[in-house]
Amino acid sequence: MKIINALLKYAVITAGIASTTSVLGQAPTPPTPRAETPRFGAAQGPQVISPEVTPDRKVTFRILAPKAESVRLGGTDLPGQGGGANQGRNLTKNEQGVWEITLESVPPGYYRYNFNVDGVPVIDPRNPATSESNANTWSLVSVPGADFMDAQNVPHGAVSKVTYYSTALKRFRRMHIYTPPGYESGEGRFPVLYLLHGAFDCDESWSSVGRAGFIIDNLIAAKKAKPMIVVMPAGHTGPFRFGAGFGFDEFTQDFLTDIMPYVEKNYRVYADRKNRAIAGLSMGGAQTLNIGIPNLAKFAHLGVFSSGVFGITGGGPAGAQQGPSFEEQHKAILDDPQLKEGLKLFWFATGKDDFLVNTSRATVEMFKKHGFNVVYNETEGAHTWIVWRQYLHEFAQQLF
Repeated sequence: MKIINALLKYAVITAGIASTTSVLGQAPTPPTPRAETPRFGAAQGPQVISPEVTPDRKVTFRILAPKAESVRLGGTDLPGQGGGANQGRNLTKNEQGVWEITLESVPPGYYRYNFNVDGVPVIDPRNPATSESNANTWSLVSVPGADFMDAQNVPHGAVSKVTYYSTALKRFRRMHIYTPPGYESGEGRFPVLYLLHGAFDCDESWSSVGRAGFIIDNLIAAKKAKPMIVVMPAGHTGPFRFGAGFGFDEFTQDFLTDIMPYVEKNYRVYADRKNRAIAGLSMGGAQTLNIGIPNLAKFAHLGVFSSGVFGITGGGPAGAQQGPSFEEQHKAILDDPQLKEGLKLFWFATGKDDFLVNTSRATVEMFKKHGFNVVYNETEGAHTWIVWRQYLHEFAQQLF
């Protein structure tokens, strides 16, 4: 037994001193060579910068896709794109597998885009800036030069993602809420603007591609608008597709039962008519009318961007109400002179090339027929964020 213990002790000692020889006198198996870990950025293909914006407003988009057969640039607001979101221009591939396209003299602004790689839409993997819409995410590029919506050296408010429980819809919902500079000090109350998005967007859209927070920041700093709270709720209450309607009734219930009470309970807002405004673009403009007119005693300011009463021209997009017309349903309110007296601003704006321009014109004429003092601006442009940001800039200056 003593001999065995001695041998074991010797084996342990020799193993610790000379690792090149085993206790059995056999040469050890050489270690498996390890591949050298590449340095950061090495052996990863060409480095891609995208998007690249130059001082003369050229914008170059790039994506590394060496095995792709075709790549197209998508984005309806980008100059020269035409068609839908998946139309656009072809990119060209170089010898390193990088696809590239340059747009010349892009007007200052903020633009959503994506790549269509062999039929599959993808966001730009080299660009962390994104913007949500109703069913997908877009990459976002900034072309500086639009002072009214660019970030300026002024006090800035904050935009928060707010989760609330909708008792009307029996589920949790999300909205974005802008609070003006200084709100966090805990002092004072503010008027409130409820700002609604369009059919292909979501509650995040107004604060990303719509630049709502920066637009209001700059107006407040220039003393062109009063400090206000801006509530940007989710206008869709379920999956959206043309032909299935817009869920106007469900959203109206959610808005009146949960969104407004939540804001007035949890934020320092004035809860009276003269300090409430509601506005929206496209679908959100129609929702503004569907909420604002039946509840006109609650709102002193209404804004309708690129929209109107859907179906008023006899056609119109999906979501037009069946049965009695909007005018027939709300005749008593439309003809109430006392409600008109408290309506301080009824503001419409639509682009001349907008497919809803006739809807806007017919809606404005209907309200004028009932004695409403309607402001209607027909501008250059189409159904895009290019005009909607400008409309918010003009509308907000006239509130409260």
